[in-house]
Amino acid sequence: FILQYMSGFGNEHVSEDPRCPGALPEGQNNPQVCPYGLYAEQLSGSAFTCPRPTNKRSWLYRILPSVCHKPFKPLEEGHLTHNWDEVEPDPNQLRWKPFEIPKAPQNKLDFVSGLHTLCGAGEPRGRNGIAVHIFVCNTSMLDRCLYNSDGDFLIVPQQGKLFITTEFGKMLVEPNEICVIQQGMRFSVEVFGETRGYILEVYGAHFELPDLGPIGANGLANPRDFLVPVAWYEDRQVPGGYTVISKYQGKLFAAQQDFSPFNVVAWHGNYTPYKYHLEKFMVINSVAFDHADPSIFTVLTAKSTRPGVALADFVIFPPRWGVANNTFRPPYYHRNCMSEFMGLIKGHYEAKEEGFQPGGASLHSMMTPHGPDADCFEKASKAKLEPERVAEGTMAFMFESSLSLAVTKWGLQTSNRLDKNYYKCWEPLKSHFNP
Repeated sequence: FILQYMSGFGNEHVSEDPRCPGALPEGQNNPQVCPYGLYAEQLSGSAFTCPRPTNKRSWLYRILPSVCHKPFKPLEEGHLTHNWDEVEPDPNQLRWKPFEIPKAPQNKLDFVSGLHTLCGAGEPRGRNGIAVHIFVCNTSMLDRCLYNSDGDFLIVPQQGKLFITTEFGKMLVEPNEICVIQQGMRFSVEVFGETRGYILEVYGAHFELPDLGPIGANGLANPRDFLVPVAWYEDRQVPGGYTVISKYQGKLFAAQQDFSPFNVVAWHGNYTPYKYHLEKFMVINSVAFDHADPSIFTVLTAKSTRPGVALADFVIFPPRWGVANNTFRPPYYHRNCMSEFMGLIKGHYEAKEEGFQPGGASLHSMMTPHGPDADCFEKASKAKLEPERVAEGTMAFMFESSLSLAVTKWGLQTSNRLDKNYYKCWEPLKSHFNP
């Protein structure tokens, strides 16, 4: 099976499985009889009346429509939650050691059972909010798929590949790549051993490319580097029962059906899953002095209703050259009206070389001060300024949100990964004041 993709962000794509040439109806969406006796089904990702630039929908031509299932019943959701009041708010700088992946024979977890909510805000019924989840798993999803009724998943694998089957086709997503599975799209995840990563979930908005303003027409993440799967179907009966899981109003529900949901022979539209390789990002940077704001590292943004304010931004810190003159080059000390959640895919993050590790995370909440540790400050203040490679061999990222994020009980207590000594990295900072 050779994986193929189509390129372009938000494009109108057409795709049909080569085993069934002509499966896409010519010149209309919903003929009286579809080719090959298929059913036409529309998947809407926006209101019908949205302006054309934001109107999202795809037409799927499938062996059986997705309505053919038994009633949904509640499913144990484990550590998945959108209850932001489980524990008291914590305004402290928070850092987590790498999240533990259970060993397979003792505790088999697939992608769904391995979802753990770390923090979030807002709520899916009001269609406004976000959640940050950690996934740890060691086994593939067998005869079960998930779809998210609440919003979009931006998935960041950190250890292990994800082989994802969707209604639109298949994608292989490796560490240093991301993928987005948008609201309502059914998908199943195969893994190849111990696997871990991060998920940014947004309710009520879709991810888009940030506007470039004075940067001009090119740069940051280029639209042509986003990849969309090509149509692939299986006509597979599952007499033992195929489980379709819906994440709905923050809870999980399961329905049984006796066939695979990945039975879409052809599709067309602009509402699709997609993936992107972070190495393709064109970094913009300061070549004179000081820092450009970290918004220059935005890969994707989910806009709020307030102009210029993101519900959530996905930001990366790729390898690049640092050349600024007479400038303290690491990230500066900062208090922010946004919430900053950071993760590390590989390597060492420049401002926190020791305690911030791949597979771990940090959260600097709204208006909580943060910045380089004492060791980083002293080194960077005395460093000889010459062109240098920054972040070589590393990839850190940030989920930044205008919402004030609450941390879950799992995040603060049950996970047992919270670094209680994080605050100590700033204690050796001393006064250099000399009037």
